Amino acid sequence: MRATTPPGAHRAEPHDASVASRLNALRAAVLGANDGIVSTAGLVVGVSGATGDRGTLVVAGLAGLVAGAMSMAAGEYVSVSTQRDTERALIAKEARELEEMPEAELDELTGLYQAKGLSPELARKVAVELTETAPLRSHLDAELGIDPDDLTNPWHAAFASMASFIVGALLPLLAIAFIPGDLRTPLTVVSVAIALAGTGYVAARAGGSPPGRAVVRNVGGGLLAMGITYGIGSLVGTTGVV
Repeated sequence: MRATTPPGAHRAEPHDASVASRLNALRAAVLGANDGIVSTAGLVVGVSGATGDRGTLVVAGLAGLVAGAMSMAAGEYVSVSTQRDTERALIAKEARELEEMPEAELDELTGLYQAKGLSPELARKVAVELTETAPLRSHLDAELGIDPDDLTNPWHAAFASMASFIVGALLPLLAIAFIPGDLRTPLTVVSVAIALAGTGYVAARAGGSPPGRAVVRNVGGGLLAMGITYGIGSLVGTTGVV
């Protein structure tokens, strides 16, 4: 059963127990979108430094989109699955300790609440009451910050990351495919910079942090990546290295 918002809680603050899961999905989605934009833009802009052939640029962009989306999904699934396995192992360990040494666990929970500022008497009372009503959940929350009903979901992270990568990658791919001639590369760079500013702003606002730093970080990193790959592509195109 999920925790409800406590009486008197500020509505603008997250109190739902599933907030960690939502933030995890948001993190994966933002990471996927940024990676899709930057990696695909870096790829097509880099190739444009070596050749202006539209077909070659589109093939390179499509290959980068498919490979990147699969890589992001697989990477998120493996990473979050490892985290979930660790959480399950910790839950099993805590349940075993509660069964085998309940007094020691009660003392530990009391100490944790004392460390948070409660008096020894009140800390003991809180620990006893929580242990009587929801022993495993109370100890997992206080000791490990784990909600047994809201473990991280690897499939959510994988699909969110893959879908957002594809959405992000489509922008530079479409730009490089449809913008004509000499305007192709500079306008692709401009559109990518605007998109990165947008993802940085949205991510910061969703997380409740100031957007300025996130926007500068996103745009600066993307421009640096495209500048480096374009320089390498130009060097390869000039020297004729295959």
